[in-house]
Amino acid sequence: MSIPVRTIIEPFRIKMTEALPITTRSEREVLLARAFNNVFLLDADHVTIDLLTDSGTGAMSDRQWAALMLGDESYAGSRSWRRFERTVREITGFKHIFPTHQGRAAERILAATRLKKGNVVPNNGHFDTTRANIEYVGAV
Repeated sequence: MSIPVRTIIEPFRIKMTEALPITTRSEREVLLARAFNNVFLLDADHVTIDLLTDSGTGAMSDRQWAALMLGDESYAGSRSWRRFERTVREITGFKHIFPTHQGRAAERILAATRLKKGNVVPNNGHFDTTRANIEYVGAV
């Protein structure tokens, strides 16, 4: 009697791959020693799995790649900006939309504009830059 095998496949096609640096333990020890055991001083080319950041952790879909190729990169008033602003406004209802390149930059803007000395900001503390952004405005 044969047992049926269930095949589980991903419901997508992978469009791109990127080679990862694979270092040996001894290579990593040397690299860390050269960086004084400070992972911020490591070159990204020497990091196989980045547990420090949440940036770049997902593959882009074919529609995202297409949008990237079709995007209008002119600065103010571009079609891309108007579409982004309209979509964010429809989803959130926010009057003002300030795009940022990453979450840390958004935190810095929020901290600088909303916090006052003496405010307490509870957070998960995963990113040292979050604390730096809050300390920058003297909120803690």
